[in-house]
Amino acid sequence: MTGYLKQSSTLLQFVTFLGFFFGFFAVYIAALQMITPAMTGQSLEAIQNGAFSDPNLVGYLKITQFFYTIVAFFVPSAIFAYLWQPYPATYLGLKPAPKGLQILIALLAMYGTFPLAGLMGEWNQHFPISQSARDMQALAEKLLTVMLRMPAIKDLLINLVLVAIVPAIGEELFFRGILQRLIIKSTRKVWLSVFITAILFSAIHGEMLGFLPRVVLGFALGAIYVISGNLWLSIFAHILNNGAQIIMLYLFQHGMVKDDPMKDTPVAWYLIALSIPVTIGLFWALSKKSTPMQMIDPVEPKKDKDGIDDIGVDENL
Repeated sequence: MTGYLKQSSTLLQFVTFLGFFFGFFAVYIAALQMITPAMTGQSLEAIQNGAFSDPNLVGYLKITQFFYTIVAFFVPSAIFAYLWQPYPATYLGLKPAPKGLQILIALLAMYGTFPLAGLMGEWNQHFPISQSARDMQALAEKLLTVMLRMPAIKDLLINLVLVAIVPAIGEELFFRGILQRLIIKSTRKVWLSVFITAILFSAIHGEMLGFLPRVVLGFALGAIYVISGNLWLSIFAHILNNGAQIIMLYLFQHGMVKDDPMKDTPVAWYLIALSIPVTIGLFWALSKKSTPMQMIDPVEPKKDKDGIDDIGVDENL
């Protein structure tokens, strides 16, 4: 069918997708700068500073975070997938629905990466990062702590939706559903592309002291998608990562657990040594229970003497 982005060069697809991202991000920033003073009588910076003492401003920040995910990640991904071919859900890997065993294995594999991510976080703390960057991150973490205060169960549920579920869906559509696939098409090297995407995924969060652990988690999410061909599994694994932290923080705030999940704690070496082979085994098990989606376009479909294309070319790419 003519008129779809699938018939354009990979470079043009990249430019189109990134154009959507930067365009909608610019719209979001412009709208935020105009709407914020009109609604609150304060600038966004003043609201961030005032959120430490005013719970109402915290709610406003949560709303802005929600719309950031929708406008910057979800909308560009949805439009690009729609323009790419007439079956956007199939292109994104959202069909068919995953089976229960696949979900369980993917979640366990994601959980298995946590010790290694914790070790990377410890190493990351010793990186030669400027004091100003450390101060900025400390302020961001302090603001996040304020946003994640959960005195009641309703606050937990709200944060699970706004901080765990919505960002997981938006970021997986953007990074794994589209960006990773475009990079694979460009490099024709699947695992290198998964690693590059993980780096970009970590970099866009702008947290230098959390860069390495997020690369590990991003690589795991990309691996789940490549191995299973089902983006829902990556979304569920992403929700697990985000949601587990929020639930543990809620339990800590209410005295049900002793360790503060917002603080880095040393990871025992034996847990890391054990988790690596177990996680690899889980990824292998997931591959046996899945039919991987073809991530690289065929170079050129062969034709028989009558000029008829060979059957089997993946039209979902």
